[in-house]
Amino acid sequence: MKNLLQILAGSQKAFINALRISVFIVMAWIGGLKAIQYEADGIVPFVANSPLMSFFYHHPDEYKAHKNKEGEVIPANIKWNTENGTYSFAYALGTAIMAIGLLTLLGIWFPKIGLAGGLLTFGMSLVTLSFLITTPEAYVPDIGSSAHGFPYLSSAGRLVIKDIIMLAGGLVIASDSARKILNENQ
Repeated sequence: MKNLLQILAGSQKAFINALRISVFIVMAWIGGLKAIQYEADGIVPFVANSPLMSFFYHHPDEYKAHKNKEGEVIPANIKWNTENGTYSFAYALGTAIMAIGLLTLLGIWFPKIGLAGGLLTFGMSLVTLSFLITTPEAYVPDIGSSAHGFPYLSSAGRLVIKDIIMLAGGLVIASDSARKILNENQ
């Protein structure tokens, strides 16, 4: 048991780098998907209801009438989303998410860049977690079951709550990068 504890304790640097790689994979994958119609459609309720982001859409209050289900292709809804700014916003957001992931990954070799990546991961996660407060679709709707509303997370809410792990990961990465920067300056 002591050997296992020593191995784990001695592997912290490798594990933090594994965390950086993991954050990069998630950010590159999710950010890349923002260029696909179904993913851009999927973030509409989050963005439209967010006081931090709804201004990116031209008509955020009209989104419910133009929602596409995941994988659904309704030309009129796609046209509305195009005119609403849904897709152009999703492309920009996806690019930003991928850039944050890359900064985080580069922290393996460049601590100052990694510090920025860790702090941006933390900040992005705070914004994402705010959707639990601003997005009605984050909770099971009242359509007959007694299990609805808070704390009953819908699939959208379950997707969002996982960002609490990214939030903590961003802090660990930022902390490790700050430690490396301080050690370099001694």
